[in-house]
Amino acid sequence: MHRRRTALVVSAAVLLLSAPLLTACGSAAHPGAAAVVGDDRITVSQLQHEVNDVRDAQQSSPQGRQLQANSARLNQDTLIRLVQYRIVARAAEDNGVEVTRREAQRRRADVERSNGGAEAVRSRFLALGIAPDRIDEALTMDLTRAKLDGKLGTARTNDVLRRTSDALHVDVNPRYGTWDPKRGIAQPTQEPWLRAAAPAPGEPQRPA
Repeated sequence: MHRRRTALVVSAAVLLLSAPLLTACGSAAHPGAAAVVGDDRITVSQLQHEVNDVRDAQQSSPQGRQLQANSARLNQDTLIRLVQYRIVARAAEDNGVEVTRREAQRRRADVERSNGGAEAVRSRFLALGIAPDRIDEALTMDLTRAKLDGKLGTARTNDVLRRTSDALHVDVNPRYGTWDPKRGIAQPTQEPWLRAAAPAPGEPQRPA
């Protein structure tokens, strides 16, 4: 049971970092900001600090060269994650979903127990471009999404996250691209917070 749930956590992080949600076109720039999500500014310095934390941890790893070679998109991937965390957090707040500190600690313990210990977990998340001191945040967001699914159902959660993204008017510095909130509608498997919902009883499945 623990091993299966943990695998889903890591898979969610992989999707989060691999989905190309920032397109090549730019939007109106905000001086000093990498992105603006509602009233929240993600500054360029904040983004660079996050990226530097990952690079420092990669350099200290025995697999440092390989990790750095596999993370050429680290700036953009990190910004995607920071934007999405804010969207998930707002959706959770609007829908009465909360992850307690105890729940987050229990999830971390489960993940470490099912994946060979704390060091193995740090290595796996570092390969995803997530610094050791950000693992709890990543697991908390994954648990938040899981609780949204549990309360609303996957299909409704997808819709809530799309509408939340629209309502927050996400704007990204052209240096990193532009946010595409509608991409998940056309290609839901490419949207890391959108998950395939099971068809309703009697509803035929769509061909792949």
